[in-house]
Amino acid sequence: MSAALPTSSREWHLVARPHGWPKAEDFALREAAVAAPAEGRILVRNKHFSVDPYMRGRMNDVKSYTPPFKLDHPMDGGAVGEVIASNAEGFAVGDHVLHGLGWREIADLPAKHAVKVDPDIAPLSAYLGVLGMPGLTAYAGLFEVASFKEGDAVFVSGAAGAVGSQVGQMAKLKGASRVIGSAGSDEKVKLLVEEYGFDAAFNYKNGPVRDQLKEAAPDGIDVYFDNVGGEHLEAAISSLNVHGRATICGMIAQYNATEPTPGPNNMAMIIGKRLRLQGVLVSDHSDLQPQFVQEVAGWLASGELKFQETKVEGIEKGYDAFVGLLRGENTGKMIVSLA
Repeated sequence: MSAALPTSSREWHLVARPHGWPKAEDFALREAAVAAPAEGRILVRNKHFSVDPYMRGRMNDVKSYTPPFKLDHPMDGGAVGEVIASNAEGFAVGDHVLHGLGWREIADLPAKHAVKVDPDIAPLSAYLGVLGMPGLTAYAGLFEVASFKEGDAVFVSGAAGAVGSQVGQMAKLKGASRVIGSAGSDEKVKLLVEEYGFDAAFNYKNGPVRDQLKEAAPDGIDVYFDNVGGEHLEAAISSLNVHGRATICGMIAQYNATEPTPGPNNMAMIIGKRLRLQGVLVSDHSDLQPQFVQEVAGWLASGELKFQETKVEGIEKGYDAFVGLLRGENTGKMIVSLA
């Protein structure tokens, strides 16, 4: 065990439940003591941690598919780092691992909750994005939940984000007849078409989503991958063909709403078109993990699948990175990198 272990680590705590948009005073960066790991545990110096839209829901004190963050406790989330001390079989100092105790510099965790990752296959940060939870969400949500098949026309909202950008490219790689994306800036629209190979894309701020989608998909769509909700979901229901499928992955348009948000006003179309709308939680699809990593690593190696990351440097920028993500300031995966 290393003699020069750090004695303290900074970590982000939630100190108040946000009402509407999270404010800086809802969070605190605090110092915590670090000790040698107990039996069966490892100490990890985090190199990168993830900020994700679902974390906004965990800041509310409501029962959901994942427990809310506790006040005055460190927040958690995906992280990758290097083992600096080990008291567990099978893990050595210098190993790189993926685990769930982000939002802090040093993580003390049971070894059974860590997975070794190979920095030679892909950059470590990729295990938080394209090869991690967002990538598997895209893969499972498109191929399993939406029952994608060759020749389908696919529409993705939030298409320049960590999940959406992968959905569109995976659909193209598997033979989609047309892939359309929506994003929140003209730069992102350009990226979708020129870099990621989408057939069409539009900036949802430039006009009604329904009109822009109809123009981009004159023959309708067969699959909708929803990261946004609201007006996008209503537009997709309108454009979906008979027996169309929608994967409901996120509803970022309403995460910070303080009043109930109205649902789509065209739900009756679900009946006539025999549509299927189904939610996706990545935790239901862990059985796909080996197949996912093998296929996606192959696409990455061949250059067929591209990804982008928005990296914010320094643990003190954790809050800024999270709020920036909610505002759409990221292209691809939003990551906090620790020097």
